[in-house]
Amino acid sequence: MELLLGFVIALAIALTGVGAGSMTAPILIIFLRVPPAVAVGTALAFGAVVKLACVPIYLARHHVNKRALALMLAGGLPGVIFGGIFLNRLKGGANERILYGLLGSLIAVTAAFHLYRLFRPAPALRPPGRMRWLPWLALPIGAEVGFSSAGAGALGSLVLLSLTSLSAAEVIGTDLCFGLGVGLAGSAIQLGAGNYDGILLLKLIIGGLCGAACGSLLSGRIAQRPLRACLLITLIALGCQIAAHNAAPKPETASDFHHVPAAVSVWHGR
Repeated sequence: MELLLGFVIALAIALTGVGAGSMTAPILIIFLRVPPAVAVGTALAFGAVVKLACVPIYLARHHVNKRALALMLAGGLPGVIFGGIFLNRLKGGANERILYGLLGSLIAVTAAFHLYRLFRPAPALRPPGRMRWLPWLALPIGAEVGFSSAGAGALGSLVLLSLTSLSAAEVIGTDLCFGLGVGLAGSAIQLGAGNYDGILLLKLIIGGLCGAACGSLLSGRIAQRPLRACLLITLIALGCQIAAHNAAPKPETASDFHHVPAAVSVWHGR
């Protein structure tokens, strides 16, 4: 099951461009009943591995603007630290309901923003460069990534398009590197806090690498716009379902979460 989910997620990412963090966490929570903090940590690590496979291509083609990337990371890295700490403070106990509500709302809002961008008309002219604002806008993006694992792809590219005169290829390459940087930082925080499942992560990565390879072969042969719209609407529904969750999962035995024994034990012990 986990191998199939990793394959499907990576395939959808390759075909639609929707971020790994936006998809992985809600799928793990809804379909595998993984606790929110564990789902976010696992999603961050999985997304970092997927991005790590793509970054060398953009670096080799010189499609990464180093100045813009440095400014984005200057704001995004402190933000992801704050978001990760906030997530760890909310996990477990009476705060679990708040965590479900915030996490589901962020996922639904991010997916709705993707959907809005999909149908809005593209701007006719690019504004002059205003890179000095990049760290301040990257700060809340990093915080969202650290808390929910979502947001780096859509919001990062929007900021780069709005404040710089980079080409489309440079926007994609720079945003991909930014997402990798904050994803690695966020996953390090969550892995250090024990918010992950190593076996589940390994299975997702194996399936994801196969899905990414298949997606790269199918890319351009399938209409992306309707596929992306359907996927985003599904994510909005999943986010709303998570936000409406009445209570946190409360497994009494290891069999309740047999696929994440290590993660659950850490989750209950904190």
